[in-house]
Amino acid sequence: MKFKKYNSIILLLLGFASSLCGQQKTKIPVVESLLQQMTLDEKIGQLNLLTPGGGVATGSVVSKNVEEKIKSGQVGGLFGVYGPGRIRIAQEMAVNQSRLKIPLLIGSDVIHGYKTTFPIPLGTSCSWDMELIEKTARIAAIEATADGINWNFSPMVDIARDPRWGRIAEGAGEDPYLGSAVAKAMVKGYQGEDISAVNTMLACVKHFALYGASEAGRDYHTVDMSRVKMFNQYLPPYKAAIDVGVSSVMTSFNDVDGIPASGNKWLLSDLLRDQWGFEGFVVSDYTSVNEMIAHGLGDLQSVSTLSLKAGLDMDMVGEGFLTTLKKSVAEGKVTEAQITNACRRILEAKHKLGLFDDPYRYLDDNRPKKQILTAEHRQMAREVAARSFVLLKNPNGVLPIKKNAKIALVGPLAESRKNMLGTWAPTGDTNLAITVLEGFKNLVPNAEIRYAKGANISDDPEFAKKVNVFGPRIEIDKRSPENLLEESITAAEESDVIVAVIGEATEMSGEAASRTDISIPESQKRMIRALVNTGKPVALVLMSGRPLTIPEEFDLPVAILQVWHPGVEAGNAIADVIFGDYNPSGKLTATWPRNVGQIPIYHSIKNTGRPAPEKFQKFKSNYLDAPNTPLLPFGYGLSYTTFEYSNLKLNKTEIKLGESIQASVAVSNTGNYDGEEVVQLYLRDVIRSITPPIRQLKGFKKIFLKKGEQKTVTLELSPEDLKFYNSALEFVAEPGEFEVFVGTDSNCILKESFFLK
Repeated sequence: MKFKKYNSIILLLLGFASSLCGQQKTKIPVVESLLQQMTLDEKIGQLNLLTPGGGVATGSVVSKNVEEKIKSGQVGGLFGVYGPGRIRIAQEMAVNQSRLKIPLLIGSDVIHGYKTTFPIPLGTSCSWDMELIEKTARIAAIEATADGINWNFSPMVDIARDPRWGRIAEGAGEDPYLGSAVAKAMVKGYQGEDISAVNTMLACVKHFALYGASEAGRDYHTVDMSRVKMFNQYLPPYKAAIDVGVSSVMTSFNDVDGIPASGNKWLLSDLLRDQWGFEGFVVSDYTSVNEMIAHGLGDLQSVSTLSLKAGLDMDMVGEGFLTTLKKSVAEGKVTEAQITNACRRILEAKHKLGLFDDPYRYLDDNRPKKQILTAEHRQMAREVAARSFVLLKNPNGVLPIKKNAKIALVGPLAESRKNMLGTWAPTGDTNLAITVLEGFKNLVPNAEIRYAKGANISDDPEFAKKVNVFGPRIEIDKRSPENLLEESITAAEESDVIVAVIGEATEMSGEAASRTDISIPESQKRMIRALVNTGKPVALVLMSGRPLTIPEEFDLPVAILQVWHPGVEAGNAIADVIFGDYNPSGKLTATWPRNVGQIPIYHSIKNTGRPAPEKFQKFKSNYLDAPNTPLLPFGYGLSYTTFEYSNLKLNKTEIKLGESIQASVAVSNTGNYDGEEVVQLYLRDVIRSITPPIRQLKGFKKIFLKKGEQKTVTLELSPEDLKFYNSALEFVAEPGEFEVFVGTDSNCILKESFFLK
């Protein structure tokens, strides 16, 4: 009796503790029923994600014997396969020929659009338009699900402050506040209001975590940073995705605190699940479990065991889980309960999608032709691209160009269809992209346009070979560089204005595309110098997947329009801006360095104890050979019109903990065009318990002003905006003085102060 009494008290206490921690997650009957029927082998099979090959290539390994494994219940999902017909074959194998008839997840890398390819994510982020960004994700989900895909390996939200790292192209740049807003918008766009609808899909936030901080900008390299820096600067976009209900998380290739992310218990369990409350499933990146062997953590069985125990649920391609976990259970290295928990999370995702009700719900043969690459979607791609462009320079109003001008359109990217979509567009079709030459002819069909290639993207055949892994992106002309250049000069001399389309081929950035020299290749530099020497007005249309070092080009008397890699409607969108049908409004979301020696460089740097004065001074934090300042700051971007800011006011001079405060500023369009402006608010916590950044982005609003119009713009700082993670990793706001800066970029000078009591 005494034992029963104490047992009851313990159960009562446990129930009370559970109520304090919140309600336990409700178990799903169909999932629990399946788990009771499943053998250990079948549970492990659900943790196996394979790619059958013959579809979209996104890695260097292709799975073998996929059909046999599906039939024997050894596959939980596939990726790299698309189209209702092909996917139906695989789904029928799982549903009709496996013992328990469990349907498959069908995944894909839909990074910046499906068939309707939008600009690279770094470019889209420069729109600073969250509604627009959410629409791009919504369209991507509509098209991908029409082709049978129900799980997207996006958004990529890694903060990146080193443009040598090629995958900076896939994210939203350097800032955690803006990056968090983009993360939320994309998750909402993919998952919609109802994740079980046939035109929404599971989103997967990646790469968890810190992948964008790889040492030396070299892909897959190690990452080492303090927890304070992690929580304040790198983790917020992942958490933002979790907070809006992202369904899955993908691990990163790098180590965190010396342990690779795919096997890092602190990252995947302590932080992600216990602290942030994530209830979805975690998938490895492509063979990242196997790659822990090269990291030095043991053989395949050891690293697979480590990953499962850390909180990884699904093994992408490597099959370490499939081939070793049963043995590890027998040897007592993992428990079947741990495998069951991982399996449960995979099955719950399938239930969320409605696959147990109808495994073929995404396989409507009529949807692709009705919902993919529609005229409406292409028009949206054109509009998004134009809004992603950033006007870096425009001396003497070279742009916009009059539609009746005689134009020399030159450069290796002016008629290069294969370089329009951008990196990580595996589901796009380069043959459908609009080139710049085509875009010009579409918009101004009666204009005199003289086209000349002018130069190769690069004259280096070895470099070209590395870039051309996925097909020709750098095509070295049979004509000599001298002949190409001469042709462009002839075109220039017969024209009123020169438009030179230059920069990077698509695969000069992206995954496994790190560069130590991020300047424009010398082959193109020679052409630019020669064009300037003609004395004709020159506009450079600059394509790239990263910030470049362009001090030489910036000093030349040329206009520069940064267009990233603009997607399927590239040429049409570029024409819209070049000829003034759309006034550029993009703002940089990553700082542009003067040279690689300044990297990493970003707007929210700290002051140091010996801050640099305006002029060089010994024993201060400055360089001998260059200024501390970047070539172009975060938030920078010009317009064909001009804007003036005045009359910055705060509605309070003192606030208490938990209160908000509003800043208002008058913005005037003082130029000759209607235009859009991104009003940006930065905050400085003057004194706090850990060293503060000089300033941090804490608000922005995109507005439209007609020529001569003025608006008062109000931005609110919430109590959360004043908080930071202190040295104990507590998220706090500390009393004291705060400075508010509002303006057109991160160098804005209008300032007011308030005190937090």
